[in-house]
Formats: sequence, C-alpha cells, structure tokens
Amino acid sequence: MNSITVADAKTHLSELLGRIENGEEIVITRRGKPVARLIAVEPAKQSVKSLAEFRASIQQPRTPATEVLSALRDESR
Repeated sequence: MNSITVADAKTHLSELLGRIENGEEIVITRRGKPVARLIAVEPAKQSVKSLAEFRASIQQPRTPATEVLSALRDESR
C-alpha cells in the first residue's frame, strides 16, 4: 500500500485512478497522518473477446417472451 500527500493526490488524480484500477491501494495523508484510503470499487472486469463468444455464453430462454408476458397478465386477472 502506497501513501501520497493531499497535494500530490490532487495533482496526479488521473494517474492514481489508473493505479487503483490495477488493484493498488493508496493512502492519502495530510501532514503525515493518514486521512483516506483509495481502493477499487470492484475488481476490473475482463472484456469479452468477441460478440459471438458473449452470445454463446448467455442461456437462451426456453419460453418466448410473448408467452411469458401473456401468462403473467392472465395470472393477475
């Protein structure tokens, strides 16, 4: 975990965000005392290599949407 001053954090925010996206944690200090910790919200997602690969990974519904919607409408009556 690296630490950086408030002034440096303001100056290099874009660079810090890139480092955080790569999994690094950064502590921001004010007058030598830690005041904040920057971490990624969630791990970076891996991109899909192709649209065909993505479509193949999704399960197709067995029942057409029109039938599902009709059944839901009929249940509420």
